[in-house]
Amino acid sequence: MSSGAARTGRGEAEREPGSRLEFAVLGPVRGWYGGQPLQLGPVLRTTMLVALLLRPDVTVSRAELVDRVWGEHPPESDGVPGYIYQLRRSLAAAGADAKSVLRTDPGGYRLAGAGVGVDAVRVEEIAARAKKAAAAGALAAAADGYGQALAFYEGVPLAGLPGPFAERERRRFGERRVGLVEGRTDALIRLGEYESAISEVSALLAEHPDRESLTGLLMRAFYGAGRQSDALDTWREFRVRMRDELGLEPSEDLRRVHEAVLRGDDGALGVASRPAPPPRIRDELPNDVGELAGRDDELARLASPGSAVSAVDGVPGAGKTALAVRAAQLLREEHPDGCLFVGLHGHSTSRAPLAPVRVVRRLLRSAGVNDQNIPDDLDELSANWRAATAPLRLVMVLDDAVSAEQVRPLLPGGTGNRVLITSRRRLPGLDVERRISLGPLTSDAAAGLLSRIVGPARAGQEREAVRELASLCGRLPLALRIAGARLQNRPMWTFRDLADRLADDTGRLGELTAEERSVEAAFRLSYDQLPADAQRAFRTLGRAPAPEFDELVLAAMLGCSRRAAESVLEDLVDANLVQAPAAGRYRMHDLVAVYARRLAADEPDVASGLGVYLHACRAASEWGEPGFPSGPELADSPFAGLVDASAWLDRAGDLVEVVSAAVAAGHADYACWIAEGAVDYLVRRIRYRECLALLEVALSEVDNVADRRMATALRFGLGWAHLALGDSAQARKWCEEGLRISREAGDRRETARGLCGLGMVTMLAGPLDEAEQVLTEARTLATEVADSWLVERAVSGLGYVHFKQGDYELSLECFAESREVAVSTGNPAMLGRVSSHIGSVLLHLGRSAEAAEPLRAAVELAERVEDRLLLVSSLSRLGSAVQDLGSLDVALSYHLRALDALTDQMSPWAEIEVRNRLGACLQARGEDEAAREQFELAAAVMG
Repeated sequence: MSSGAARTGRGEAEREPGSRLEFAVLGPVRGWYGGQPLQLGPVLRTTMLVALLLRPDVTVSRAELVDRVWGEHPPESDGVPGYIYQLRRSLAAAGADAKSVLRTDPGGYRLAGAGVGVDAVRVEEIAARAKKAAAAGALAAAADGYGQALAFYEGVPLAGLPGPFAERERRRFGERRVGLVEGRTDALIRLGEYESAISEVSALLAEHPDRESLTGLLMRAFYGAGRQSDALDTWREFRVRMRDELGLEPSEDLRRVHEAVLRGDDGALGVASRPAPPPRIRDELPNDVGELAGRDDELARLASPGSAVSAVDGVPGAGKTALAVRAAQLLREEHPDGCLFVGLHGHSTSRAPLAPVRVVRRLLRSAGVNDQNIPDDLDELSANWRAATAPLRLVMVLDDAVSAEQVRPLLPGGTGNRVLITSRRRLPGLDVERRISLGPLTSDAAAGLLSRIVGPARAGQEREAVRELASLCGRLPLALRIAGARLQNRPMWTFRDLADRLADDTGRLGELTAEERSVEAAFRLSYDQLPADAQRAFRTLGRAPAPEFDELVLAAMLGCSRRAAESVLEDLVDANLVQAPAAGRYRMHDLVAVYARRLAADEPDVASGLGVYLHACRAASEWGEPGFPSGPELADSPFAGLVDASAWLDRAGDLVEVVSAAVAAGHADYACWIAEGAVDYLVRRIRYRECLALLEVALSEVDNVADRRMATALRFGLGWAHLALGDSAQARKWCEEGLRISREAGDRRETARGLCGLGMVTMLAGPLDEAEQVLTEARTLATEVADSWLVERAVSGLGYVHFKQGDYELSLECFAESREVAVSTGNPAMLGRVSSHIGSVLLHLGRSAEAAEPLRAAVELAERVEDRLLLVSSLSRLGSAVQDLGSLDVALSYHLRALDALTDQMSPWAEIEVRNRLGACLQARGEDEAAREQFELAAAVMG
């Protein structure tokens, strides 16, 4: 289970990256998804959640849950399934994938810990680091770490929750808090921060007056502060209380503390001896690098022990120097021989990058070495530098490096030195123990930085505008500081005023300028150092049809090979002008993308990149690329077929952005073609809302395209998407409207397509005789225009109509005909669907042995093409067929796979079928309680 952060009073970096679902239990129980509060409901429901949350990835039986929540006094009807269902509804309402988080296992319920953040887990992680720091002698880091852990406590843990489990956990969390205070107090005492230690431990000792360890810490803190009499009074008061109330003497450990106080033994008490500071070479760390905001995790990594050389890279303006200097300040105590800072001017408008020879000579002089007799030979100078630093403990910041070649001769000798390197480039040629790449701040950290710069009073009046401005600044520290400075200097401006000025791409970078500081200038310095081919690629990406892209899109836009495109993309990643969020996927920081768009005016038109998406959408459709009767003449497809294209689209992100980009670039035709092609893929992937959105964007432009077929094609797509969502009325509206247009235009193929869609709607909504009539007409017309896909759809629709009418043999005849069409086309998606139809009819007729074979084929094909709804229904029905054949264990495995494959986007009827079939299987296995639970859950979905 991942760790999460409490939502108030904490640094943003204390939140676990990737944990969109977070819970706080060290106070009143609360939850958030994607930063938005969850409605957890009444205390018993919350108590049940906690009983699963604090034992992640462990299946808890219904009986155990009852015991944890109610203890020895359970109610007559515990309602556990209802509570679980309501918890899932709360999670789903916030946008979480409730079924993958709160799972139903054969033996009970389980909360899946992956990606779920809990403040108590985060406390343990921070405390472990603090303990490790204390063991290594990094006392300041230890005290700070324990303090961070304690900050998560917000009153009584699990406040207000009933039941024995909550009470046990409350006691455990309380004990853990005492241990954290003890660790922090010990570190403060060893640091000599006695007053802080006294304050920390006195408050807790009032709550736990019989705690010997706390008493000993308070005695040590009093002694270190020069208050020996108070230390002895503390001993006497504790001893009297122990003897009077418990008849006991203090332990041997506390007696040793008392004796050490009496004899003034600093060493035994672990108090700071305040030795005279050792001589230092010099402390060159700058003090004016600005506030370090939202980088706590990166700072902890950079300042933690175990890495002699660390490198920090990132997009220009990300705060690399501030992070490195702050880390060096934390390391200063452990490196008494000096703190050196060297600006290497790798990206400067006024100075060339410093030559290594010059830098090494300066470093030698800093170390007290006379360099007059050393020639200007870099190897010899570096050797002298390594020899001079071998016995030392230095911390060095090498800021703004341009290359590994510039840095390598500057690295000191010995094992006691720490080097922190910053660069806009990734320096892959440099061997380092730790690399940290800085991107944008989190939304909360960015808004917090803006608020602190401008002032909380002004920011508190415009919370939404503050967040919007932070977003328009790309959450980049440099941009945020410039924006904050502009607002400081213009008290009459509101946050909304500046946000409105930044909303226009064309003027945004110009607005983010303050005297010598400029976001655009920072980007230009990095761009100017690129080779010509990388500069052209960067400009071309300013016209990319989507925020995220791959080498295939860039290759199409540049007219080069995929390998050449990938090579230049990796160069741009190394220059931190392009980010690589996943292997083979690339994107630009928001402000970098604005800069690229400004440079892209003379670059190739976006249509070449849109062509890749059109290839993919059509190849991922059951029609296949040749099956679309109109559109551009495309070159050879880069995709091997439906599976290959679907996999590419899975990685391509939100297709609405692509269609919108096509419209914005003046390519309404591509917008419509891509939208039409994407329908089959998106419905197969259960991305219904995305499908509707991109079709609506495209339809708004349909009057601006020469391909008149789009007027009907997009309407039929909307009909199909609404039908998949279960909205028969809207589906009928769009199909009838498209059918009217196609008939007026005399387009027989589109008319057949419209009839198929209308027939499907009528087949599901009724009446069946009308559906049979419409589908028969569709079949005739589809046969005349020789469209195999439409023939299969019409015939399969008729097969379903006959099934509903009770004419099962005629239904099987239709599906057999559909199967012949599917086999002849070689289309795996079509064949999988028809196989499932055949198996389903046979299962209904009780011919389970015959049904199993086509259902297995349907499962295999559904997995191959990733048709998720087909997979769920086929698995569930295969489970029932195998169950009828007596293989209950195998049947259960199929049912559980179907249950696991369900998603919230699917029709409720899919879940109802899966749970009822699973319940029947469990009942057949004699697991009546588990079966009843599934039936109850199915009923809850219905109701």
